[in-house]
Amino acid sequence: MKYTIDKHERYVVIEPLTKLLNGEVAAFLKGEFMLRNTSGQRNIVLDLSNVEESDGDGIRVGLLAQRLCNAVGGMFILTGVCLQIEDFLRMAGLERNFTIVKSISKAEDLIFGNEIQRELRGE
Repeated sequence: MKYTIDKHERYVVIEPLTKLLNGEVAAFLKGEFMLRNTSGQRNIVLDLSNVEESDGDGIRVGLLAQRLCNAVGGMFILTGVCLQIEDFLRMAGLERNFTIVKSISKAEDLIFGNEIQRELRGE
């Protein structure tokens, strides 16, 4: 599977370069999310700008990433979500489980806000 990873100090952006987020892609992403999480990266942005559709496996891997990031006080954010995937999430009642933003800069703002709150709380 082709993808890009853009590492930043406080977060990483993973962008699959595929039109379909299916079981095969989800298995790869699962490994990538777990690797990033265990290496200390608590904030992950999944940029779906190239993805046009997803099946249940693709959505489940997002739920896993959400749990991994939340467990360490971080954030998992979806960006570049197409209308078809938004509708799929809404029909499955899962849109509330994800933080979805329109751009990477919006995701960055949320992450830095969360990081500032963590620092103020002394975490």
